[in-house]
Amino acid sequence: MLVISLITLAIASLSAFVSLNMQEEVFRVAIKCIALLSLFITLLLAPWAIKLTLATILVMSDRIIQPILQKPGS
Repeated sequence: MLVISLITLAIASLSAFVSLNMQEEVFRVAIKCIALLSLFITLLLAPWAIKLTLATILVMSDRIIQPILQKPGS
């Protein structure tokens, strides 16, 4: 299952890179959709430890960023 996850992650990365170099808007949107779909599939197929790590990072980053964004004295 890890191999399939890595393949879809490679497809997502390649699609994102190609979309940056495209000139036509229609193809750019289509390639971005492919990248998002591949990234979603990668997250579905990822082992639970990786999902737990990503969730922890997201929760902790919110707790770290909120005090920085608040204005001093408010």
